[in-house]
Amino acid sequence: MHNKIGMFFGTETGTTRLIAKKMQKKLGDELCDKPLNVNRIGLAEMLAYDALILGTPSYGVGEIPGKSAGCFEPNWEEFLAQLTETPDFRGKRIAFFGLGAQERYADRFASSLLALVEKFRGWGAEIVGEWPADGYVFEHSAALVDGRFVGLIIDQRTQGMLTDERIERWLAQVGPLLREKLAVS
Repeated sequence: MHNKIGMFFGTETGTTRLIAKKMQKKLGDELCDKPLNVNRIGLAEMLAYDALILGTPSYGVGEIPGKSAGCFEPNWEEFLAQLTETPDFRGKRIAFFGLGAQERYADRFASSLLALVEKFRGWGAEIVGEWPADGYVFEHSAALVDGRFVGLIIDQRTQGMLTDERIERWLAQVGPLLREKLAVS
């Protein structure tokens, strides 16, 4: 068991990786391990953590990103496909972040995030880190549940100037919740 937060991401253009690295730097090496791409790990590496931050780009019409959704690199779809049995995430606390482009994909902004969150919720994980929709302009997002996003949403393309402040505010919210899990383990 690691007594740190584990951070894992899927990425296509490298932006999700960039955001994960920014978050890890803000949290610091003592609290959070270096972020790892899901196309380079197995399930055991993820299950070694009780507190996790998972990130995803958005691809297709709200599908889990991967080759069938048009990604060139292996992504979350391929990570999940290697699972031979249903993983047990009970007792794990996970915060999610997702990337999207609200102008270009206003009709499905950051929708892939919900599909990923639902997968882990179904495996027993406790999900934390919902995020307000204020300041975003879009028509529809599957990731918007009861008026709030299921995780932090970053639009690096049209609102890159807000990214650092959003990360700062979100980490202030989820950091203590994730830290709590570390004190227990």
